[in-house]
Amino acid sequence: MVLDTLFQRLHETQVASAIRENANAFPWIESIHVLAITLVFGTIVIVDLRMLGYAAHRRGLRRLILDMLPFTWAAFAIAVVTGSLLFISNAVTYANNVQFQWKMLVILAAGINMAIFHMTAHRRIADWDEAVPTPLSARLSGATSLALWMVVIVLGRFVGFTLAPF
Repeated sequence: MVLDTLFQRLHETQVASAIRENANAFPWIESIHVLAITLVFGTIVIVDLRMLGYAAHRRGLRRLILDMLPFTWAAFAIAVVTGSLLFISNAVTYANNVQFQWKMLVILAAGINMAIFHMTAHRRIADWDEAVPTPLSARLSGATSLALWMVVIVLGRFVGFTLAPF
């Protein structure tokens, strides 16, 4: 299969070999990945709780989103880079791991949820920015986001315990 060949080639790269062969590389990369995911989740929780109707201290949702978004995207970029490095270190095994596959699908679903929010409720945010409770569509989006990101974290932990060693 074409994908299996691609994953095997990724596994055989010098970068992947260096990660596997250096006793400290994988734990350091994984630690940075976990810290980045923590920041992604933390900033998303702040926004999602406001979307659920919990008032933020002296600011509406629009201001909160503008304040949190740079941190969320920077942390997400770091998580993608470190996650990619972890992936290539054992690409074939990760690619065939059901928990990893589900984690990627749930991250995609979280992205779709965010896009739907921005194409719908967020377009009318000026009408309800300071409102508590927020509109149903915002509450549903916030609750869905929280649930999806919690599932991402749980699946991420399961990945580490279901992989075969190098």
